Amino acid sequence: MRSTSRRKCRKSSTCRKCSSCAGTGDPNEEGGAYQQALGVLYAVSYTLKMSPRAGHLMDGFFDYVVPPLEGFWQQDGVSGMDYERKADLHWLSVIRVPDFVTAEDFRWAVETASEKKKLDCSRAELRTIREGLCVQMMHIGAYDDEPASVAQMDAFLRENGYENDFTAERLHHEIYLSDPRKTAAEKRKTVIRHPVRKV
Repeated sequence: MRSTSRRKCRKSSTCRKCSSCAGTGDPNEEGGAYQQALGVLYAVSYTLKMSPRAGHLMDGFFDYVVPPLEGFWQQDGVSGMDYERKADLHWLSVIRVPDFVTAEDFRWAVETASEKKKLDCSRAELRTIREGLCVQMMHIGAYDDEPASVAQMDAFLRENGYENDFTAERLHHEIYLSDPRKTAAEKRKTVIRHPVRKV
């Protein structure tokens, strides 16, 4: 495991539209709720991207690359993350969608993906996310090695007059830049982002 030294505070004040699925449980469970949710997210996301081929025209549409998967994580009674208690995780998995996607377009994508993929995509929701002030760091390595990067982030906060600001709405956030099916664990790139406030 190695962690890059690029730690920084950033303010994310813009609203982001996302396709989302929420659930509870160990993300590593084979065929579990988390893995099923990812199948739904990708089905809906690619249906939106390929909508012109299906004859669904969205106002303002432009061709785009489907953004990376992101995850917001929390556990009852825990500030941040306890990596030893994966079965207790509550997660919100999201993939960003362009601003031109409306609620009506999203409903069309859910229905179309469900029919074409023979997959119940009704759990997918269109959400708007606003994060506020955050600290983030690029973690390179296995997911289970993230605590070392989190410790560096916490040290950075203390040195610069900030502290973590976890709440029911402001959560541990990960952005997955590597496909775990194709990338060795020690080479996976994950942006870790935490909500913060000035002390």
